[in-house]
Amino acid sequence: MALTIGGLGRATGTKIETIRYYERIGLLPKPVRTNGNYRDYSAAELGRLSFIRRARDLGFSIDQVRALLTLSDERRQDCATVDALARTHLGEVERKIADLEALRSELSALIASCTGGTVACCRIIEALAPHAIFEG
Repeated sequence: MALTIGGLGRATGTKIETIRYYERIGLLPKPVRTNGNYRDYSAAELGRLSFIRRARDLGFSIDQVRALLTLSDERRQDCATVDALARTHLGEVERKIADLEALRSELSALIASCTGGTVACCRIIEALAPHAIFEG
C-alpha cells in the first residue's frame, strides 16, 4: 500500500501541514520519496499517524504522544508506564473539567444577576470592570 501525503491526510483526517509538522518534530519518520520526489507512505506510517491522531484527540500533549510512541515500539515492556502516563493525563483532564465547571458557575451567576436596563447599570459589565474604568 502506497499513499501520497494527500492520501494519508484523507485516510486519517489530518491536514497536510500537520503531517509535515509531525515529520519535522520526529513523531513520523521521514517517508521515502518516489522518483518524482513525492512522499510515499506505507501502511506503517498510516498506522502510526492514526495512533498519533487518536492520542491527540484524547488530549495527550505532543511530549506525551512521543512517550507513548516510544513505549508502543517496545512491545514486551511492562505497560505500567503507559498506565501511569494515562492516569496523569486523566488527572489533568479532571482538573480542567473542575476549572470549567467553576467558570460555568461563575458565568451563570453573572448572567442571573442581570436585571435588565442599560449597560451603565449592567451587573455583568460591573463584575468585569470592578474598578469602574468606564466612569467618566
